[in-house]
Amino acid sequence: MTNQTLSNRDISVLWHPCTQMKDHETFPIIPIARGAGVYLYDFDGNQYIDAISSWWVNLFGHAHPYINSKVKEQLDTLEHVILAGFTHEGIVRLSERLVALAPEGLRRCFYADNGSSAIEVALKMSYHAHKNNGANKGVFVSLSNSYHGETLGALSIGDVALYKETYEPLLIRSVQTPVPNNNTIEAAQKAIEAYEQLLQERSDEIAALIVEPLVQGAGGMVMYHPYFLTKAKELSTQYGVHFIADEIMVGFGRTGTLFACEQAGITPDFLILSKGLTGGYLPLSVVLTTEKIYNTFYCDYDPYRSFLHSHSYTGNALACAAANATLDIFESQNVIESNKMLSQAMGEELLRFEHRREVKEIRQCGMIGVIELHGFDSSKRVGVQIHRHCLGLGVLIRPLGNVIYVMPPYLISVSELVRVFDAIESALNEHCV
Repeated sequence: MTNQTLSNRDISVLWHPCTQMKDHETFPIIPIARGAGVYLYDFDGNQYIDAISSWWVNLFGHAHPYINSKVKEQLDTLEHVILAGFTHEGIVRLSERLVALAPEGLRRCFYADNGSSAIEVALKMSYHAHKNNGANKGVFVSLSNSYHGETLGALSIGDVALYKETYEPLLIRSVQTPVPNNNTIEAAQKAIEAYEQLLQERSDEIAALIVEPLVQGAGGMVMYHPYFLTKAKELSTQYGVHFIADEIMVGFGRTGTLFACEQAGITPDFLILSKGLTGGYLPLSVVLTTEKIYNTFYCDYDPYRSFLHSHSYTGNALACAAANATLDIFESQNVIESNKMLSQAMGEELLRFEHRREVKEIRQCGMIGVIELHGFDSSKRVGVQIHRHCLGLGVLIRPLGNVIYVMPPYLISVSELVRVFDAIESALNEHCV
């Protein structure tokens, strides 16, 4: 098997996500034969550092021996069982552990298959809980520039025009409140004032505020101060509005704490987790919520009061095995503490870009490093050029337009991290000078 052989076969039958397939007439798709640690290997023997954790999921790299062993072990006993009226040890254990780790007060776990589906669960749950309490609240609030997924409900509450505008006639009602425009308390306070004004005017129709805590992902890796979360949760509670924390990207240590909400000292009404939940192995997501919301649906059978939502693969046993193995690694290796050294090294590497004329800003939150460029016409697709240049140097990054970000697996070495930023610097020298 060669890269070209498999790439040709791919092009004849596949339609890839977030991809203009015509691009691949001139830039071949790269077939991956195997992965190991931070590296991906193609069929021609080339290796690539996976500096974006394959869309932010592979916390501990590829083909991790311990996670492998636990998934294989599970495969010999139970691969899947319906979760309606049945259960299995893996999902009970996982739920117990998540409840113990999550912010105090989150006591119930509802599972889905992926991040967007979990967003849908939280939206429906919030609306339905209000309805069960006699309130008709059909509006959701998100932050400007936010992204929460691409199913219709998740798309409705996001604010990235590139994803949303085409489907506008199909979407549910949402409004946006400003995201803090930088990482200062002053910016957070200004955004809080705007949110409070919105609540004063429309809280009687607002079901929930949904946020990506500390870091907005696909909207360009915008970062803001935890003070905004602290005050936004206070205001939401005061005005009877649910607070939904979308930690699909930032959960499991990415911001420097296990959950980003910890840095604000808050307990959301809904905490949404996916991506790193299984270490990047298998699709799984979960919505954690409070006993108060759970009890809103708890009753003698009433189809209009019950939460009738399901996915065929809810609580899949293999995915739960991977998730439990991932939590085992967090427990046994003190990952959060180990990441502090890597985060410091990342910060030092980012400094080399600080004074370049094409760099608007560098920023960092835990294990997320960002270089934002400016002065480029979007039609030049500078991010695509940088992506291709770095692949040629054995580094996988995938810029968001003019925003270059690095979100590597937690087992990357400092020398490998330096290689990643060397490749980015080379790309900027080639395409931006």
